[in-house]
Amino acid sequence: MSVTTVSPCFQILRRLIASPITSLPSPSVVSLFSLRLTKSSSLPKTPSSLRCCYSTTNMAADPVADANMDAVQRRLMFEDECILVDENDCVVGHDTKYNCHLMEKIEAENLLHRAFSVFLFNSKYELLLQQRSATKVTFPLVWTNTCCSHPLYRESELIEENALGVINAAQRKLLDELGIPAEDVPVDQFTPLGRILYKAPSDGKWGEHELDYLLFTIREVNMKPNPDEVAEVKYVNREQLKELLRKADAVEEGLKLSPWFRLIVDNFLFKWWDHLEKGTLKEVIDMKTIHKLT
Repeated sequence: MSVTTVSPCFQILRRLIASPITSLPSPSVVSLFSLRLTKSSSLPKTPSSLRCCYSTTNMAADPVADANMDAVQRRLMFEDECILVDENDCVVGHDTKYNCHLMEKIEAENLLHRAFSVFLFNSKYELLLQQRSATKVTFPLVWTNTCCSHPLYRESELIEENALGVINAAQRKLLDELGIPAEDVPVDQFTPLGRILYKAPSDGKWGEHELDYLLFTIREVNMKPNPDEVAEVKYVNREQLKELLRKADAVEEGLKLSPWFRLIVDNFLFKWWDHLEKGTLKEVIDMKTIHKLT
């Protein structure tokens, strides 16, 4: 591949390489240059054949807060690369989980990443809920649906056809978070029902801005929850979920629900639950619309 123009990123890189190293750069200097390259070969096309972007935020952005971050969550924050999309769910690039959840960057750059929310029911049509662990960076100790996470910028999780990439990611995270083996949740047993777009702050620093795929499945599964990810799990029927909603609204027992779960409950869940029990779930599939919820 020939390049006829040199981007600002490469100009900076060239100067850094050419300069003699007399001392290690300060964290503030390192934080100004985080280079990301995306070659458009087997991965989806981005707006240009070679995407270069640089970030002004890395682990040096808030030394005190980041020093208190759980080691497992820190690794995931800096190693995982989320899929950046526009509001039409077209892939436009990728960035670290850390950057994608900084409210400052979300607001300044309108960073939007692809996500998924799994709703796993047992044979009695009870929904499996989890309480997020206390060490989670965003929304610790809140109750939410079975599993909520992100497909990563890797070939197997970028497959667009039938949302297979997202489902592959869901299968991976069900194992990571809940210890549910892949054979208990085959990819062909997930039903993608729809997509939502929402934004929600977690605290003063962190938040979510996601284009979220909503996935239903009915399976009897073996579980071994990972304490780094999950504090507690339980199955609920509809009446038990309604009682959880009441307690959350009344701020009883310190119970909190994740904002995406509450949006899905308020807009879709109970109607879809009815169709699940009736065996008519296919009637409510709508993967063409992206519902913008607030």
